[in-house]
Amino acid sequence: MPLDIDPDRHAVHTAEPRGFTQAFVHEGVGGAGPLVLVHGWPETKRIFWRVIAPLAEAGFEVVVPDLRGFGDSDVGPADDPYGDVAAHSRDVHALVHDHLGHDHAVLVGGDLGGPVIQDMALRFPGFTDRMVLFNSPLPFLAEEMAGMRTRPPLEAADYFLRQGTDADALAAELSTPGERRRYIATFYGSRFWAHPGGFDPTAVEFHTEPFADADKLRASFRPYESVFDPGKRSEPALLEANPAVRCLVLFGPSDHVLYPDFDRMAAVVFPDHVGPFLLRDCGHFVPWEAPHALVSAVRALCSDLLA
Repeated sequence: MPLDIDPDRHAVHTAEPRGFTQAFVHEGVGGAGPLVLVHGWPETKRIFWRVIAPLAEAGFEVVVPDLRGFGDSDVGPADDPYGDVAAHSRDVHALVHDHLGHDHAVLVGGDLGGPVIQDMALRFPGFTDRMVLFNSPLPFLAEEMAGMRTRPPLEAADYFLRQGTDADALAAELSTPGERRRYIATFYGSRFWAHPGGFDPTAVEFHTEPFADADKLRASFRPYESVFDPGKRSEPALLEANPAVRCLVLFGPSDHVLYPDFDRMAAVVFPDHVGPFLLRDCGHFVPWEAPHALVSAVRALCSDLLA
């Protein structure tokens, strides 16, 4: 089996710093960083499979969690049934800070992982002073973003509305493992989140397999529900301009679900930014579609740590 799609390529560890079992990959222990790579939706830690080894070989300590309700992590404790940005932020911080014992980290994320690392940087001052952000939701700053294309394509938002407002019915319709995997497969193919040809059939099989489980698929809808229903938020997310963190901005412009001007918007949210850099023939899934670019970017941003 090619390493890129071998689920056993990296050892999976578990910890329970927040009352549920959280799975994570931990490579290059003792190296620079650590680098914390946070996946989005519909992803798991597997979206980073192409970059974990190169980053560890470059000299970094690499930590790659499955967010609660995703991949090999539990859906969360019964008395804390949240899957919103703030809950994920506290989960990842507890894993890295409380369980692994790190007082600081370099944060890397896109899609849902993007708001999670943005929240962590604001919620835990001093925990990070740099991050790499790609193809991610951003806070809307009306005055500073005037004239920018700040709305995702309306025709691509049907999934967002359904998962956020009708999650139980959608989950019930996807009643078999095959139906659940076929639903997730559209985001890697026919919905054109990725650049054409970015995922061959074996890669799609690899990335959809964790969503075959009915409970995990349903839990993965929780971040969308929290957007529409304040009662499904553990607490408000912290998303605002952050001048205290240096942010290297990458953008896969073949993405058909995100803001067309993500790169310009991110440069406003993070005044101390590097780039933005647009990635040729790359869409939403930067770690998979442009792994060399991501590894090179991290090495450049953190060259002082490696030295």
